[in-house]
Amino acid sequence: RMARGNQSGIKRRSGNAGAIVPSKKQKVSDGSIVMRKGGSNSLIPAGIRRTSNLEAPIMQLGNHDGEVYTAKFSPDGRSLASGSFDKTIFFWDVYGECQNYNVLRAHKNAILDIHYAVDGQSLYSCSADKTCIVWDLKANGVQRRFREHTAIVNSCHPARRGPELVATASDDTTAKIWDTRSKRSVTTLKHAAPVTSVTFNDNSSKLFTAGLDNDIQCWDLAANKLEYTMRGHHETITNISLSPDGNFLVSNSMDNTVRIWDVKPFVSQRYDTREMTVLRGAMHNYESNLLKCSWSPDGKRIAAGSADKFVYVWDVAAGSLLYKLPGHKGSVNEVVFHPDPQEPIIASCSSDRTIFLGEINPSS
Repeated sequence: RMARGNQSGIKRRSGNAGAIVPSKKQKVSDGSIVMRKGGSNSLIPAGIRRTSNLEAPIMQLGNHDGEVYTAKFSPDGRSLASGSFDKTIFFWDVYGECQNYNVLRAHKNAILDIHYAVDGQSLYSCSADKTCIVWDLKANGVQRRFREHTAIVNSCHPARRGPELVATASDDTTAKIWDTRSKRSVTTLKHAAPVTSVTFNDNSSKLFTAGLDNDIQCWDLAANKLEYTMRGHHETITNISLSPDGNFLVSNSMDNTVRIWDVKPFVSQRYDTREMTVLRGAMHNYESNLLKCSWSPDGKRIAAGSADKFVYVWDVAAGSLLYKLPGHKGSVNEVVFHPDPQEPIIASCSSDRTIFLGEINPSS
């Protein structure tokens, strides 16, 4: 089942589950015929300098039956998982012909966020069905289901180190922390408005939350209290993400800005000194999707989803837009970087029910 009908210059690979690539007769803009790579059906426009080990510079994946809200690379970079309105999680090979090799089903409503565990052995997912699930990827089934939330669970995020904790954020105005060995939450943090996104700091001693009140809050988990609040956004914050080194946070908001915040512990507690950079370009619209944002593994780039159907990538140091990439026919809900700094690959997922894998230039 393809999410899109066949287009001129596009064909499905024989025996392939989902990936489509440019067909053999397609020409590049300078008129040169595309070159065939080895004995495969992968086609590369003549003269293009390849920067990754993808089968082709762009691969399109399209087996979902609904909007694709979230996608993540596995820690080893060999697989991509995607979560959809169709209540399924698909797993794709990143390399070769991008086969759709596995499907997980257990949620009863749209899947809004997924994250791999650090060791890649588990996957966390949350859903509009008010639950968060821990999946055992070796057993290919549900390891634990968390049910305490009383409304949509918008976001989930595992701790980077320490005990196997996962945090969740919900429309029920709470963020909860769970120990994966127990069915009950270990901490509940109450907010004044629905919570849309959550992430731990680097050593899991603090939790960052954001939501409909336009603020980012930092919670001290040892004391179980609010430590500080970062203000600057003027509309709902749809996602927050911690930098690889743990020193910075990026946020995406319905005010059509993406902002970088300094969350190092020694920064002044005044909120206005923590905002570092405002990045512009990415758009939100009437759909009010919870558009996400992410860091490259070297921390030098930031990417964000956008309702205008483009993929946006910025340079962190310069605060400048590096890429505005077309291709999707619906809102781009998430853009993520491949975990290997030597593989400059991004994945984007969209309300058009498709996923693109594409290579960009490496960081300088």
